[in-house]
Amino acid sequence: RQVLVATYVSFAMAVLCGVYLIAVAGPVLLLIGAASILAGILYTGGPRPYGYEGLGEVFVFLFFGVVAVTGSYYVQQQDLPWEAFALAVPVGLLASAILVVNNIRDIDTDRRANKRTLAVRLGRERTRRLFAAMVALAFLTAPIPWLLGPLSPWLLLVVLTAPLAVSLVRTVATHTDGPTLNGALAGAGMLEFLFCVLLASGVWLS
Repeated sequence: RQVLVATYVSFAMAVLCGVYLIAVAGPVLLLIGAASILAGILYTGGPRPYGYEGLGEVFVFLFFGVVAVTGSYYVQQQDLPWEAFALAVPVGLLASAILVVNNIRDIDTDRRANKRTLAVRLGRERTRRLFAAMVALAFLTAPIPWLLGPLSPWLLLVVLTAPLAVSLVRTVATHTDGPTLNGALAGAGMLEFLFCVLLASGVWLS
């Protein structure tokens, strides 16, 4: 019940913010907001929750990466250059990686509950490799707007989070116990936060 109340409060606050953003950036934000709310509800709700069908990571990448970054840029500039989409890729990858850690931790209980998450479908070892690949790809894609576009090497500030990333990959690859993976889950959230702060700082300094 507490989670349900928190969900309704969060959605209500999002709608209030959305009303202002629609007034600023136009009705296209209404469609984006409606799609985002629907995606949030259908993750674990509805007749076939997509979070239990192995699609959770895909939708997190889209809505916490592509939609979040490009939508934020569009609200401020009413424009969508390719660099906004490029910068959304590492953000979305690390957001999805948080969910991957969560699903690795819960793989046994999810399997017993017939929740067909991506981790359940792939198995523990392949999901661990997927996590490592997503983290690595985030670092590889972050400099693209500098290498192929107008931004500067300041985007490489994200490399400062590499030690944390390496530590998380090692932990996820070698542990199965809940407490350790809970710590890795928190660490993955911190990696996303620090990476995004440094990435945004690199954009600003560019």
